[in-house]
Amino acid sequence: MLKEDFIKSMVAEDVGRGDLFARISESKEVRAFIIAKSDGVFGGREYIEVLAKMYDLALTWDIRDGEAFVKGKKLLFVSGDSKRILSLERSILDIALHASSIATLTNRYVKAIEGTGVKLLDTRKTRPLLREFEKYAVRCGGGLNHRMGLDDCLMLKDTHLKTIDDLDMFMSEVRQKIPFTSKVEIECEDMEMVKRAMKAGADIIMCDNMSLEETRKVVQYRNDNYPHILLEASGNVTLETIEDIAKTGVDAISSGAIIHQATWIDLSMKVQ
Repeated sequence: MLKEDFIKSMVAEDVGRGDLFARISESKEVRAFIIAKSDGVFGGREYIEVLAKMYDLALTWDIRDGEAFVKGKKLLFVSGDSKRILSLERSILDIALHASSIATLTNRYVKAIEGTGVKLLDTRKTRPLLREFEKYAVRCGGGLNHRMGLDDCLMLKDTHLKTIDDLDMFMSEVRQKIPFTSKVEIECEDMEMVKRAMKAGADIIMCDNMSLEETRKVVQYRNDNYPHILLEASGNVTLETIEDIAKTGVDAISSGAIIHQATWIDLSMKVQ
């Protein structure tokens, strides 16, 4: 969804048939600011800038996407017509709150594996119609996006594999039918499936809910036999476990929690 369409829908949801305060108030030129009431990592600037352009607001920033902030910091100044700013206050804050909350949690996970060389990936466990926005927020926090949808990478999960009688034959057909640049990832729960998937020609192996010991065995087998194949670990990834998972030697770790477990930080708008 285009950012403009996303913002129009968001504003329409809040304003409805018109802001009642705007009916009875007089327009004034005012300046407002967003202040942090808790620490965090910022996200949302790209979307707020589009909103400001659409609704003729002037912005003065003191923060970039991906930068950390502390409680008490003024992040953004907004100037323009008072009716417009007050009508858009919640929309601006919701963009910043939602994106910054995901960015803040994502950054904690990224820091937990700093120095290991392992990449942190998100998943498709996003809120309906918010995937592009929430995955943008992950990038603000220093994470990387996994596939955006079913059309940019073929992932064969356990449910798919149940419908495939001959994996080798299926994979030979896959290479003739999906785009040349698309990769194939196969979800594996044990070493037997890993060997089948690697032999069949997978580009990426997902080590799904494997123990650390088993994941290390997969890494060693990959290194010895198929060094070109990428390894992704997934399942039961928490801030407490992610460093140990990274030390197994996988290339990436995916976590849905960085989006769906993010709790909102505290930001507020004030009029000067």
